[in-house]
Amino acid sequence: MAVIKTEDLTYVYGEGTPFRKVAVDHVSLSVEEGEFIGVIGHTGSGKSTLIQHLNGLLKPTEGRVLIDGEELWADKARLQAIRFKVGLVFQYPEYQLFEETCYKDIAYGPKNMGLPENEIDRRVRETARLVGLSDDVLDKSPFELSGGQKRRVAIAGVMAMEPKVLILDEPASGLDPKGRSRILGLIREYHKEKKNTVMLVSHSMEDVAKHCSKILVMNKAKVFCYDTPAAVFGRAGELERIGLSVPQITRVFARLKAMGCRVDDDVYTVGYGREMLLGALSKQTANERESEA
Repeated sequence: MAVIKTEDLTYVYGEGTPFRKVAVDHVSLSVEEGEFIGVIGHTGSGKSTLIQHLNGLLKPTEGRVLIDGEELWADKARLQAIRFKVGLVFQYPEYQLFEETCYKDIAYGPKNMGLPENEIDRRVRETARLVGLSDDVLDKSPFELSGGQKRRVAIAGVMAMEPKVLILDEPASGLDPKGRSRILGLIREYHKEKKNTVMLVSHSMEDVAKHCSKILVMNKAKVFCYDTPAAVFGRAGELERIGLSVPQITRVFARLKAMGCRVDDDVYTVGYGREMLLGALSKQTANERESEA
């Protein structure tokens, strides 16, 4: 079942003014429950405007957004309950921390949901574990922590609401390579454990290639393609023509194929490329032995 569905979703900024701009243009999309979706596109492609529609931060100019089968804006009395199903983590979420302790910051969302104290406590501690925060950190002020720890506290605050869909806008932005790897690894482990839907907005082709089961590519406010990583990066030339890069390993294999090597051009991770080369070498060795015999 589709946990997120958009039907001809359109959003226009500055309607009726000289600054009118179509930010999302008749986007129809279906995201199945449990998928890990990467969302990519150059600046101004519409990806950030799109995700802000998925928990009701923006209301469509045209079209519909359905969450778990319910139309988001059909009944205002149901709007808050439906929005709780979609957790949205903005870029640099640590700037939104404000409570005295990490515990209180993580508990803020569940408290707004009206949950009992014992359930709030369970969610805070379980989510802290998921993002690699120890119990002693929960009693500290978030402003005593490192940048990476603050980021994890902020993400935990959204996870603690236990949304059916978790959307993260550039969650590793501004972190050093070690911090980046840790944040993305934790999100991947969260997805494996909870088995819910995750949408990762990123400018890094390597990140979405490594972690995502499907990739949505936005271009000029429209869906350029929505498919598996292999199918998306198999269109490397088209992606580059619309201003997007592809993983370095994809470019390497495209070049090898252009030079006459018998390799696929849809390689998108180093591990996949390694297996392909080892397989090709093994086959070549076996052929050579047969020839010598």
